[in-house]
Amino acid sequence: MASFSRTRRDTADVPHPVEAVWEVLVDPDAIARLTPLVSSIDVDDDGRWIWCLQGVPAPGRRFDLTMTEEMTFQPRTRIEFTHAPLERGVAAGADGRYTLDPVDDGTRLSIELTVTARLPLPGLAAPAVHTVMQQVLDRMGTRFAANLLEELDRRD
Repeated sequence: MASFSRTRRDTADVPHPVEAVWEVLVDPDAIARLTPLVSSIDVDDDGRWIWCLQGVPAPGRRFDLTMTEEMTFQPRTRIEFTHAPLERGVAAGADGRYTLDPVDDGTRLSIELTVTARLPLPGLAAPAVHTVMQQVLDRMGTRFAANLLEELDRRD
């Protein structure tokens, strides 16, 4: 059993007002629908978001993972998330933030995300696991961005 981490940072100008972008980012059902590999996001009684991911690739296998995230909302400017402590077995969590800044033609949206997964793989697998993790994060980020724009256009 070993832990593996990867980070992705992106910034883009979104041609929609901050309020519209914010409404999507604080909607767990919308985020689940827009994010590849995420089958659902539930919100518990303490406001934590519980992400269920299915078929997450790793070298030679796929995993179903659950991440429990503590969410902090600074209305219309920032969302921060931190993972609850990893438990035994296959576990994952994310730490990061979304920041929203108004710009002339919409919103500058920045995302920073570090994903950590504890997997039943040896630490020697780190180079292969890190490569796959980065590929997955890149594909998820690219698809999420396209889906977010489609969702915002649809809501207009």
